[in-house]
Amino acid sequence: MSPIRTLAFVVNAQKDGAAEIAAGLMAIARTAGVAVKETSAFPVASDYLAGTDACCVIGGDGTLLGVARIAAEAGVPIIGVNRGSLGFLTTFSADEAREHFESLLAGNFEIAERALLDCSTESHQHDLALNDVLIKDEHHSRLVQLSVHANDELVTTYTCDGLILSSPTGSTAYNLSAGGPLIHPGAEVIALTPICPHTLSNRSIIFRDDVKLRVTPRYEDASLLVAIDGQRLIRICEGTAVTITVSPQRLKLVQRATYDHFGVVRTKLKWSGGVTNTA
Repeated sequence: MSPIRTLAFVVNAQKDGAAEIAAGLMAIARTAGVAVKETSAFPVASDYLAGTDACCVIGGDGTLLGVARIAAEAGVPIIGVNRGSLGFLTTFSADEAREHFESLLAGNFEIAERALLDCSTESHQHDLALNDVLIKDEHHSRLVQLSVHANDELVTTYTCDGLILSSPTGSTAYNLSAGGPLIHPGAEVIALTPICPHTLSNRSIIFRDDVKLRVTPRYEDASLLVAIDGQRLIRICEGTAVTITVSPQRLKLVQRATYDHFGVVRTKLKWSGGVTNTA
């Protein structure tokens, strides 16, 4: 890959040690002749990444999710340094970042392109999700009835606590907690997982990448929330459809050539069992 010559830092100052890590990495970048800038403001300004070659996010997965939309729209790859808990998206530990940062700046990395979900409403509200789109009752205590159409064909009407529409990247987030499937991040699909459905046969459905899903509330006086990556909210009412598709845009994540997706999954989810060496 091309060397990084201009680098933006997004630092979650609430995370222990994040500011110190940022200072160290910025020093490495300046020594390598890289122009740097830094912000700890959230949300990040929509034009913050303009003119930069990459963005280094220091925090947890939630911090990276807060930057994902503007990074995807700007076509700027993200280097994620984990100071959170699981860290599925922020794939570099602090020690790994320090050890490999000079090499990364020289262009010794690979880009993993992650699919995004495009979410829009009939009232012309629009957003992009890296992980998931959640649709549930605004007051959290009521069941919802949601009709789902796939390319104008009725799938079913769910009676449940809500629906999770997940990208492959988001399959390890709320989708997994709700009993949904793990999906390889390279798959071009959407997973639909009902939350606590009132029919035991309601399970996750996997849709291909060219599907247009339309979700419509079915009960009177509906007041629903659509949560984008658990961070941004859209409010809708009865009869207002939410449309979810796979976006043509992609988020670029910086990874080392030795990145092992299933190794990360085994570690983060604490899978047990013996590992057989087949080499």
